[in-house]
Amino acid sequence: MGWSIPTHGDRASFSADAEVKFSLEHFERVAQAAEDAGLEYALVPTTKDCWDAWVISTYLAARTSKLKMLVALKPGFVHPVALAKMVATFDQIAGGGRCYINLIAGQSAADARAEGQPESKEIRYEQLAEEVLLLKRLSTEPRVRFKGKYHDIDNPAIVPNMTGCPPFYLGGGSEFAAEISAQYSSTHLFWGDYPERIAGQIKQMRERAEKYGRENELQFAMRLQIICRETEDEAWAHAHQLAANAGMRRAYMDGNRTGFDSAANNRQRELAAVKDHMLTDHLWSGISDVRTGSGVAVVGNPEQVARQLREFVDAGCSGFCLSGFPHDEEAEIFGRLVMPLLEKP
Repeated sequence: MGWSIPTHGDRASFSADAEVKFSLEHFERVAQAAEDAGLEYALVPTTKDCWDAWVISTYLAARTSKLKMLVALKPGFVHPVALAKMVATFDQIAGGGRCYINLIAGQSAADARAEGQPESKEIRYEQLAEEVLLLKRLSTEPRVRFKGKYHDIDNPAIVPNMTGCPPFYLGGGSEFAAEISAQYSSTHLFWGDYPERIAGQIKQMRERAEKYGRENELQFAMRLQIICRETEDEAWAHAHQLAANAGMRRAYMDGNRTGFDSAANNRQRELAAVKDHMLTDHLWSGISDVRTGSGVAVVGNPEQVARQLREFVDAGCSGFCLSGFPHDEEAEIFGRLVMPLLEKP
């Protein structure tokens, strides 16, 4: 069970005059709320609008006692030798086993070009796969010599010593993402969708993983928004408040999505076109009208939210990466009202 740190800004609604919280103090409040709620890890994202994921992760690890950091990583951003040293050093600072890595290729060719990555999505995933393979070798082999398409190393020193390779999470709806995840991921992270569709995709992913002898190793989790209140009416009131400014934000959203080559983001737009945004009685795609990324929310009272999450467990998921607006308040609500229900057999 994980929660997200809003390093691209946090808000209680997407109205034009809403306060956007952007500070180390706020990120720390969210992380502490997640830890207090009994959540295991915090996703620290990396998009063009985010603060640096590695610096924030190290800061938050020092401010919490056991919360693990799921650090987002794009191909080409950090050389694998430097990354191995960063992971090893992070373990020394935070205590071993508190670092996970979220593999992402990026949303668009334009963003990739602006940040010095290859423009082609296929090449970005190809580079990502080489870097994952190299990090795995650096974490398990004493002497690594490697000559690939993107990296050439000859027995580098990794100081301090690595205690193992961090688990990899990978989300994405493309063929490239699925193949890399089947081969290397600990957890494949789906974005919100119909539970029956997720069940079918899990079956397909297990068949892919079987090619690599990993059909029993690969786990599955859902990336979802949470809108939970004591009553269903209160939950829906907050949901509609979040999306009340959709009309005013349409031009901004259309411009922000220009050139997207992300299959996951494109699927969220498809789901946003569903009548009344209602996938099920408690799965709502309205947030996709006001923000990019994962835009499907579980909406309802505690029992309804827990029941909807259990549908994804029945589909084959063993975990969730969640968030809500504002992130600190929603984490507290989730921990207090929903976590006890999920812990029941």
